[in-house]
Parts: sequence; C-alpha cells; structure tokens
Amino acid sequence: MTATGQSPATGTDERLLRTSPLRKLLGRPELGSIVGAVAVFLFFAIVADSFLQSSSFGTVLYAASTIGIMAAPVALLMIGGEFDLSAGVMVTSAALISSMFSYQMTANVWVGVLVSLLVTLGFGAFNGFMLTRTGLPSFIITLGTFLMLTGLNLGFTKLISGTVSTKAIGDMEGFESARKVFASHLTVGGVELKVTILWWVALVAVCTWILLRTRFGNWIFAVGGEAGAARAVGVPVIRTKIGLYLGVAFAAWVSGQHLLFSYDVVQSGEGVGNELTYIIAAVIGGCLITGGYGSAIGSAVGAIIFGMTSKGIVYAEWNPDWFKFFLGAMLLLATLLNAWVRKRAEATT
Repeated sequence: MTATGQSPATGTDERLLRTSPLRKLLGRPELGSIVGAVAVFLFFAIVADSFLQSSSFGTVLYAASTIGIMAAPVALLMIGGEFDLSAGVMVTSAALISSMFSYQMTANVWVGVLVSLLVTLGFGAFNGFMLTRTGLPSFIITLGTFLMLTGLNLGFTKLISGTVSTKAIGDMEGFESARKVFASHLTVGGVELKVTILWWVALVAVCTWILLRTRFGNWIFAVGGEAGAARAVGVPVIRTKIGLYLGVAFAAWVSGQHLLFSYDVVQSGEGVGNELTYIIAAVIGGCLITGGYGSAIGSAVGAIIFGMTSKGIVYAEWNPDWFKFFLGAMLLLATLLNAWVRKRAEATT
C-alpha cells in the first residue's frame, strides 16, 4: 500500500508563505501618516511661498525634533498599552533640577546634568513601579505624577530662587560644553540645523531597532496586545513596562537639557499640555490607543506633520489661533486613514 502525500498547497506552513509587497506596505503602521505628511507638505508648498525656502526647512525640522524626541519613546509606551501624562512637565522638571542644583551647589553644570538624569529616571521608575504594583490605569498614575511635578516645579523654584524662574547659569563652568551637546547647531548645505535633530534621529533609530530587532521589542508588542497572555508565555510584563517608562524619562531629560541650555533660565510653568502633543504625534503616526500596534518611524512622521503645520501657518501668514484646529483635524483624519489602511491590510490576508 502506497502512502498518499499531501499536496504542496495543503502541506505548506503558512508562516513560510511569501508576502506580497502590497500586503507588506498596507501592513506598515506609518503608511497613513506618510500619506498625510505628503498632503500637508503639498498644501503649504502651494499656499505659502516661503515654505520651500532652505531656511524654512531647518525651522520645520527643529520644530519637529522638539516633539519627535519625546514622541518616539511615547510611541513605544503606547504600543505597550500605556500612557504618560506627566511627560510634558517632566521635561521642565529635568531642566529645573539641572539648573538649580548647579547654581545652588556652585558646581560644574555637568554635575547638575548628571543629577538631573538620575532624578528624572527616578520619576520614570516611579511611574512604572506604581503602575505595575497598584494595578491602577496608567491614566490615573501619570495624571497624579503630572500634578505632583507641576506643584514641585513651581514650589521648589519659588522656594530656592524666590521667583517662578531659575537663576542664570550661563557664566558657570561647563555651560558652553553642555550647550554644544544639547543646544548647538550645525550648517549643512547652507541650512542651519539644530543638534536636537541629531538627537531625534538617533532616538528614532534606536527605538526602531528595539522594536524590530530585539527580544524587548517583541515583549512590547506582546504586553500591548494582551498583557495577561504575554505573562502566561513568560514575558516579563513588569520589567517591560518599567523599561518603557524609563525610556520616556530619558527622552524628557534630553529635552529638558535642550530647554535649559537654549535659554539659560527655565520658567517653572513650562511643559503643561505638551504631553498631549507627544501622544497626538504618536497617534497620527499610526499608534493605536488600545496598544499593540505602531512604530517609532510613524511617530517621527507625526512630529514632521506637527512641525510643518505649526510653521506652515506662520509662513502662510494666517492667524496662529487656527493651529489647534488644524492639529485636531489632522488627528481625526489621520486616525480615520490609519483605520482604513488597517482594514485594507486585513482584507488582503
């Protein structure tokens, strides 16, 4: 008796089937945001004559980088299924700690910078620890941290400086070298580019590598998709979520140092509301509110859309009061477009 073999069609492992280029393209989280970015670029290129000037290019990239530095780790956090509403004021906290520690201790400003790094990472660890230990939603945990940091920023600044802003530290040792790292600029092809653009590109590259090439990236998608199932198959959910909050804190430290060394002094009330901008950039870039889906590259595209819109309105000489309207409209349109793209991708499976 001769055994009858299975046909190649029925015996082939579906994991080994080739995926068409169209299916791969439709499956990319950032596809919708790229389409939106092209549309925004063309729109302002038509309505604003100065939008295409080389100087405008550097300005748009700088505006995008100040958002993108934070949007990349926020995107990873959202893919992991969590939020951080304290991210905006944490940037200000990082700047205030560097400035006040350096000034009060009359130390080299690099000492203050390193102390700020440790304390800011402590804020991130606190968010992650409270989230994983209490079981409360990240919305509640980070809202509480947001309120506490807002009060601490104002209270400590007034207590130490007597005003709502820090003392100038521009004449202290180490200031110029720190400024070169966090707030300098370079000229490429006649275009002046801020160093924050390099920080932004580096962070997006690292976040993308983590998501797509490391075990930790698999853990992020797993805990964002279903934390209980991920824990059941051995994913360290607690460690993963704390690590994601530490990533947001590190980016907040970088942004805070840029804020300090760009202006020499820091206003204690800055940063409130910026956390929503970071989340918006991530959502426009394809991240789902429910977690488990998104990309760091998408967050960068979302930040570019933000930069083009904020500066394009100025170049078009429109009333800047309309900016929030355009930002909200883009958020809705991008979300709808991303949902449509995902449905098309699922339809091709």
